[in-house]
Amino acid sequence: MPTVPASRAPRQRTSAAAVVLSVAVFLGAALSGCEYEYSADRWDDESTSVAPTTDAALPKDPHLTEPVSGQELDAWVHDVLPDAAGQVFHTGVGTLEADEEREETTARLPKGTYALTLACRSARRVSFSIENGEIELVDLALRCGTTRVNVVQLAADAALSIKVDANGPANYAYRVSRI
Repeated sequence: MPTVPASRAPRQRTSAAAVVLSVAVFLGAALSGCEYEYSADRWDDESTSVAPTTDAALPKDPHLTEPVSGQELDAWVHDVLPDAAGQVFHTGVGTLEADEEREETTARLPKGTYALTLACRSARRVSFSIENGEIELVDLALRCGTTRVNVVQLAADAALSIKVDANGPANYAYRVSRI
């Protein structure tokens, strides 16, 4: 004899979507009244500053790479050669024409560790070469617009030879300071 399946009572199903919707509505209602307030001493409109933003679509000011002279040169040097923490032994600043080379020699430096800070302002790279006698301590073609610090150790008293040359008009600045 054929068997007839037993009938089942219908089940009440709660839709998962309805539960999620209920939770979302509850959280939305609960969080809509939240807001964060800063204390009055946290923000002072006079002391805050907004960092400049760079828009990739806007080109850089082409005058920022042109060499300067006079007070503009002094201001640029002040910006690119910040105050040295150690004793400053030698500072060099100048202007170069295209394919010009300048060579300077420092006073005799006592044995120790030194920071050689190099900077330039030009549309092209400027080359710095610093030697201790026959030993080349730094040989660098610096991308202008940056400041580079090289640390060197002098095993004995020495006078450094500093050569700077540029393929285009340029300003240069360097500092030799003891660390």
